Amino acid sequence: MSKTSVLVQQFLPVRGIVNARDLGGYKTADGRRVRDGRLIRSAHLAEATGSDLRYLAGLPLTTVIDFRKEEEKAGKVNKTVEGAQYISLPIDASGNVAANATEEEKKKFTGRKKFDVKKIIVMAAFNDKAKAVARNMYPVLLFSPECQSQFAEFFRLVLSAEKGAVLYHCTQGKDRTGIASALLLAALGADRDTIISDFDATNHVYGADVKKYSRRVRFWGGKEDEIGVVKAFLGANTENFILALDEVDRQYGSLEGYLREVIGLTDRDIQVLRERYLE
Repeated sequence: MSKTSVLVQQFLPVRGIVNARDLGGYKTADGRRVRDGRLIRSAHLAEATGSDLRYLAGLPLTTVIDFRKEEEKAGKVNKTVEGAQYISLPIDASGNVAANATEEEKKKFTGRKKFDVKKIIVMAAFNDKAKAVARNMYPVLLFSPECQSQFAEFFRLVLSAEKGAVLYHCTQGKDRTGIASALLLAALGADRDTIISDFDATNHVYGADVKKYSRRVRFWGGKEDEIGVVKAFLGANTENFILALDEVDRQYGSLEGYLREVIGLTDRDIQVLRERYLE
């Protein structure tokens, strides 16, 4: 079975939760595989259907970790999965350019009071601040002390979840959730190609929007820097992710080295994670 076909099968059979995927099925360097139905990544649960919630409850889902800041939850409050504990663990990648656009900017660009976030991102693509945020998003997540502290807490929560499944998510389930998945897979012993493939699989979900709005940016004269803004905010910018991995390797030797030195995982922590989540 090819890696791509495994990724397709890992998307959960849910209708109201975007980018919902099971890490189960990934192979590790020592030939083991991640257990099915134990580690779930997704976007928010605010639009989960009744059947979605019953599916998650049946795993059973016992822990939901929400990486969103409070302002991101406005109007998008997670629906409750019976039997699951909800934990707020906000992580700030400073990436919400559309939300930070002024009302004047929104109206000027759209011509109406109700604005289209995707169109705002096309406008933001030509903004130097947005370009800097797009370039620095993954380095911020991996190298800022605040984010490192929150990811260390994330591992503490996963280690403490002895039974059932853990679901972790941000708004779109791509950047903060993607970095969390990369770190988890590294702790479980997955190789670099698998980690990159999991990160890039988000573009199965958001790739059409990235292509559509990248064309618009190019029409207005945008080059690679401007396209990078669209990739960062509407999809997963895999090229930037790989550059961030390269910097991790340069500073710490590998993601596992980063996990030990920065996140603080011990040999025992890694052993527990592998015993619990691998087969």
